[in-house]
Amino acid sequence: MTQTAQIPAGQAPSGRTAAQRLVDVLVANDVSHVFCVPGESYLAVLDALGDVADRIKVITCRHEAGAANMAEAYGKLTGKPGICMVTRGPGATHASIGVHTAHQDSTPMILFVGQIAVTDRGRGAFQEVDYREVFGGLAKWATELESGERTTEVLERAFATALQGRMGPVVVALPEDVLIADGGPPPVRPVVPARAALDPAVAAEIERRLAAAERPLLVLGGSGWTDEATTAIGDWAERLGLPVALSFRRKDLISNDRPNYVGDLGLGPNPKLLQRVRDADLILTIGARLGENPTQGYTLLDRDRTAETLIHIHPGPEEVGRVWAPLIGATADNSLAAIALSKLAPGRTWSDQAAAGHADFVAFNSRVEVTGDVNMSEVIAHIDAVTPEDVVFTNGAGNYAAWLHRFVRHRARRTQLAPTSGAMGYGYPAAVAAKVIQPEREVICIAGDGEYLMTGQELATAVQYGIATLTVIVDNGTYGTIRMHQERYYPNRVVATDLKNPDFVKYAEAFGAFGVRCERTEDFLAAFEAARVATRAGQPAIVHLITSPEDIAPGRTLTQLRGG
Repeated sequence: MTQTAQIPAGQAPSGRTAAQRLVDVLVANDVSHVFCVPGESYLAVLDALGDVADRIKVITCRHEAGAANMAEAYGKLTGKPGICMVTRGPGATHASIGVHTAHQDSTPMILFVGQIAVTDRGRGAFQEVDYREVFGGLAKWATELESGERTTEVLERAFATALQGRMGPVVVALPEDVLIADGGPPPVRPVVPARAALDPAVAAEIERRLAAAERPLLVLGGSGWTDEATTAIGDWAERLGLPVALSFRRKDLISNDRPNYVGDLGLGPNPKLLQRVRDADLILTIGARLGENPTQGYTLLDRDRTAETLIHIHPGPEEVGRVWAPLIGATADNSLAAIALSKLAPGRTWSDQAAAGHADFVAFNSRVEVTGDVNMSEVIAHIDAVTPEDVVFTNGAGNYAAWLHRFVRHRARRTQLAPTSGAMGYGYPAAVAAKVIQPEREVICIAGDGEYLMTGQELATAVQYGIATLTVIVDNGTYGTIRMHQERYYPNRVVATDLKNPDFVKYAEAFGAFGVRCERTEDFLAAFEAARVATRAGQPAIVHLITSPEDIAPGRTLTQLRGG
């Protein structure tokens, strides 16, 4: 048992407490949801949230990793910082996976961590952790509220830091004795992040370079995009016939049906797209970091070539020139830069190149042959065909996701919630968050069997709050990505990658959800529709889809990897 700081009877602070003032800042900044696992270390904040239940909905989760992933998904979907609250020590370290994803994915997020009393620091108190040290390399800013009177100042800085430049996570530790101290002045307005515009001289130089380019390519990525900006840059590129590629797991920035869309630079990309990148004499990049995955392990680009061909625009100055020496580097807000570029008139078009690139993309989306009874290319194509344009797809890490990313065409904004961090366990909490934030939209989680069970207990959260998610669990009985690499480098030596899974239909029913099992492609249509009927009635649903580990990835089998 631990003792929790309480306000002594008759000795309440003269104004609002720091806990109440913290909630005031959340309300002022239009926070609609808080995702949490409760803890005695921040009871004062939970109590204050009870006073604004009509403004902020508190979602109680079953694990801190689930809560943090939900907050990260909130940030992706809304563009506002997702709020997660956890207790100290184990609670905070459990939540660190969501912080890491928010950092890698440039997602605005604030993690509040209950903390020991200031008076107990350095004693090795129960669950004592130095959060500045632990989260210093994972977050944009990790701090501790040391004075109740500075609550608004610290919280407003947290919002600004999460939103400005390259977006990302902030961690704020909340000592329990500070939370009951006087909370200081109130917020006077919501935080409005500062945003840098594109230098007009840089825009003019880009126009000149485009006019001279024979094989240009536009690459979009990153976060912080407005619908106005993605529409503007998409329409502009389409008018010019400028081929557009999207970065890893940013496939929803523009409609994949645009005639100049040529594919995404993710894992297992179209070889013809990779060749298009290599052949480009001008690569105009907005928002994308051009990190390990989109550049295929830093092999797709070459520093000597980027110095002659790369124009890199990014909101974080630390990213420009970080790996690739650019021809032109600029720091600017993604949306402001895109709107500025959409007004350029280079005086030429590249429609033939765009048409050829889009045809390559369409061909790469075509059905592939498999050896087992379930053809995932047909399954995903069916889901894509019968769901509305604004359906939200979520996933975590695993080879199963390659089928989703390759065979789904994103036609609307904010329809992809997927971790560029490659975090397992992300997909289902993200689906719960998406559905609770925007209940009118259909939300589908595609999860591997190994991935789902890392956070599948959040099905209890979905049932508790009536959050009607639909999950397709792709069960091949193995950690597929690791098995693929294992068979490539150590063929026929299977160690630690085989899985024994539960009956996911019974699992769903035990939680009060709907479950259906499917073992053949031809049966999937009926199984999927039954699950959709259940979700329309307000019940979470699972389709337990049994697949063969032999079909380890689109166009790849384990036998081929072994050299057979």
